[in-house]
Amino acid sequence: MRAVTTDIPTTDVARRPLTIAEFTDNYGPAHSGLLYAVQFLEEQVLAAGHKVLLVAPEAKGPNPHAGHPHRREIRLPSVPIPGTQIRLSMGQDFDYRLAQMVANPPDIIHVHGLGGVGLLGMWVAQRTNRPLVVTWHTDFEAYAQHYWHVVPFLNAAYKVYAMHLEKSWAQLKKMKFKPIRRGGAQVELLTLAANMLTDADLVTTPSDKTAKRVLEIAPSAKVRVVPNGTDALPELPPIAKGKGPRLIYVGRISLEKGIGLMLDAFELVRDQLPDAELMIVGDWRETPVKLRRRLQRAARFGGVKLPGQIPREKLGAYYASGDAFVFASLTDTQALVLHEAAHAGLPFVMVDHELRLVIDPGVNAVLARPNPVSLASAMLRMLDALKDPEFAATARARSKEMAARWTIENQSREFVEIYEALAAGRTVPLTEGLEPDYGRRVFPGRTVTAPYDPPE
Repeated sequence: MRAVTTDIPTTDVARRPLTIAEFTDNYGPAHSGLLYAVQFLEEQVLAAGHKVLLVAPEAKGPNPHAGHPHRREIRLPSVPIPGTQIRLSMGQDFDYRLAQMVANPPDIIHVHGLGGVGLLGMWVAQRTNRPLVVTWHTDFEAYAQHYWHVVPFLNAAYKVYAMHLEKSWAQLKKMKFKPIRRGGAQVELLTLAANMLTDADLVTTPSDKTAKRVLEIAPSAKVRVVPNGTDALPELPPIAKGKGPRLIYVGRISLEKGIGLMLDAFELVRDQLPDAELMIVGDWRETPVKLRRRLQRAARFGGVKLPGQIPREKLGAYYASGDAFVFASLTDTQALVLHEAAHAGLPFVMVDHELRLVIDPGVNAVLARPNPVSLASAMLRMLDALKDPEFAATARARSKEMAARWTIENQSREFVEIYEALAAGRTVPLTEGLEPDYGRRVFPGRTVTAPYDPPE
């Protein structure tokens, strides 16, 4: 088994409280799987007696750990990315914060994703010779397709990092950004990601699917699969529904989540089952105009329910009201909402055939191809199968059984052990048997696994 070590001498460092710096470009204001994954991890690091330094863009959002005596934050000035629900830190205050962390370095730098804050984390690791852990929570091609316009900034920042300049940010601010085409920007972004992953002491991913993608673009990366954990939500009485069956989706509402595909498929379902409902739970009001108008039309005329953003502690009532969970995304690396739905005993209709942590096709799931006809057929097959009480009971039990394995405590404990091992200079075993599938994703946005683009 391959293993990774750091240059830090082996000591009793793991026996004392460590300071773990979590660098993330996505920590609100919108709810997201990445936000919750980082917060769940913070909770377990603090419970293990270590300290947390969170570095993130300045943004309002859910923050259950604010005020904890062993946790502090560095929030960097940020701007919203048009057409998204996240904010991006573009470098203001980086000089000061870099000097601050170099003077008082954390024991471990953990970077979540690729962005300005992630690059700052890389700089801190390079300047302080501390172990760098990178977790990739995002589909590479989807990231390149939707965030290509920030590439000139990220690429310039990485070049500064690679050159080991002492006055890094001052040099970056003097650089001139040349115009770049969308396709060229996507290629540069994937190249930048490859460099980042190769430089890390350890790369973790939440699924085998994502680990294989990492090795496709960074073959020498040191990869370990550590799925994110989630616990069952509080059980609540179900939200009332009509006389027909209800399909449900909970999560971020955006084009890369396959919402357009879901709407097109459900139109075909309604032709067969006029009383069927599709409930889409999430902040639909902040979506791009084209998608928002489609959702509004579907809510008025097509049996679609849009309750909006629901506090997480109240989501149990919505999961309990569904007959099956529909997941039309091909860009997720794990999807914690699948685990929440599985804890609630829901069966699944899926177009992603690679996410299998809580999916057992034929037992608690029906798989489809990423087109409206196939997805509609899968929805109808699932609803028909659920009429059999024995199938429904088996599917419900299987979902709960599979979800129970991936708890927050189990998965976060693994990260704490990784932190302690790296800080003490011990080896960290890597995941074996990961064979990249180069044939599935080569040209972003142009393969059968690309996000579905709804018609005009």
